[in-house]
Amino acid sequence: MMMNYRYFQIILIAISFASCEDFLPDERDVFDPDVGFVQTEFKPLLGRNTLMDNVFNPANSSRPMDFEIFNMRKFDGSPAPELTENFPVVVWEVPYTGEENSLEEIEEKRGIQYRPLFSVREHAGDFLMWSEANSSFVRTLPDSGYVFNVSVTNTGGSRIYENFRLMPQRERPFEPSIYDPYVGVAEEAYVRPLSVSGISGEESGRPLFNDDIEIYFNKNEDMEGVGNTLTFKFLDENFNSIDPANFHLTDWENLVHGFNMELTEEYVRYKVAYPIPLVELNTKYTNSSGERAHVVFSYDRLNAGGFNEVAEIVFDFAIYERGHWEIIIIFPNESPAFEDY
Repeated sequence: MMMNYRYFQIILIAISFASCEDFLPDERDVFDPDVGFVQTEFKPLLGRNTLMDNVFNPANSSRPMDFEIFNMRKFDGSPAPELTENFPVVVWEVPYTGEENSLEEIEEKRGIQYRPLFSVREHAGDFLMWSEANSSFVRTLPDSGYVFNVSVTNTGGSRIYENFRLMPQRERPFEPSIYDPYVGVAEEAYVRPLSVSGISGEESGRPLFNDDIEIYFNKNEDMEGVGNTLTFKFLDENFNSIDPANFHLTDWENLVHGFNMELTEEYVRYKVAYPIPLVELNTKYTNSSGERAHVVFSYDRLNAGGFNEVAEIVFDFAIYERGHWEIIIIFPNESPAFEDY
């Protein structure tokens, strides 16, 4: 009898626990009251993909959370279809690696999708302005721009955040930039190299520094044919061409992620895909952050002491517009010495 009594006790306890499960509250996500955006005003540069990340603090809320932009309007309250309607944008459907061996391989990884030009990442809260947005139809500074709201939701709760400001800046087609970000007027004609070393003047023998070199970006509208190219040219103090072969230590084949290199006595040209760099990724063609292309033009010669001296011009840059671009490096004060001392 004692064994039967204990058996029935165990059965009753098990039944009790099973029946209690029906009365337990549903498990709900946490929507922490301390959630919020740490930034509510955005000034992206048009003409390039601009990601505005790390702008939302989820505190101790359960993830994922859902984000949605609504009531996007111009600052005066009127509709802003240029930012609410879908437009064709270029999207990487297969990740870029920097190891692609042809333009065709690069382009096969990109496709056209239709999306709003300004959006929020659905589960991250990061904002993105697509490169296809441009100042021909999107309002830019000094205009007051746009205002919008954002809803944030999970199963534990939701909240509306109002009156975010979006004030885009005009395009800067290349970096380092020479343009005023508000009115788009060029403030300078040229930029300087990142660094210069080991270069001496042909006549004076003095060292040449950054201030002795000017770098110009030129979009060649006269080149015929389709496609996109990048050309490097060197000019001396009299604006005569310097043969790129003088920079004989330069790794021309791997200088940029370009193809079908054409090396002449006046220029070096590559067929390329734009923008340059194609994505913000550290590759052998970029600086350490992956934000800019990294090029080094180099040669060596015997100096006055009879020692071999390596000369270098280092330049980091980015170009965001498609086309036939030229980077022209000029020595306006004195031509560099290439022959041994």
